[in-house]
Amino acid sequence: MFSGIVEGTARVVKVDKERENVHFTLTCSFAHELGIDQSLAHNGVCLTVVAVGNKGINPTHAPLGEQEYVVTAMSETLERSNLGLLKPGDEVNLERSMMMNGRLDGHIVQGHVDQTAVCISREDEDGSFRYTFRYATSADMVRRGYFCVDKGSVTVNGVSLTVCNPSDDTFQVCIIPYTYEVTNFHNIMPGTVVNLEFDIIGKYISRYNEILGK
Repeated sequence: MFSGIVEGTARVVKVDKERENVHFTLTCSFAHELGIDQSLAHNGVCLTVVAVGNKGINPTHAPLGEQEYVVTAMSETLERSNLGLLKPGDEVNLERSMMMNGRLDGHIVQGHVDQTAVCISREDEDGSFRYTFRYATSADMVRRGYFCVDKGSVTVNGVSLTVCNPSDDTFQVCIIPYTYEVTNFHNIMPGTVVNLEFDIIGKYISRYNEILGK
């Protein structure tokens, strides 16, 4: 489980496809602190560390630097997220799993991305930025809780954010300078594909209402 408070970013070093899986080799400043089998959110997607430095079983069989590690994504993950678009040099947001004795500074985030959205606007608001995103929707998806509510929570590329001005298929978020600098929001422009995870509480309520209505 995560909170949507990004710790930093990683750079993609290599992308290796093996049958329906893709192995990502990345580098980050705290790679030496990672452990094998540890959960680590990449752009909001929970992935398992399988190799770091000289530890673990590296499915790419390539030597790793001290600050490099490997995670693997399966086809389901690649289809629902923007990870399949990653290439060497790309920057991804990172968050280690939440410590249960800490404060929940964001909101409850599972690391299970629901779908992607596309940035359709980025506006400079004299220091901060307002982004508008559009996502695919349908009556069935709404019934499952895949929608936004004004002042509710949404996770965009792993960042816990407050929803502004939602419509049937769009919403806005406002990004302060700190978040802009320490996450990959500084790379998001119109046309950029991002990952979305909708609020889990809303999904449970939607599912409960659906069951009661049957």
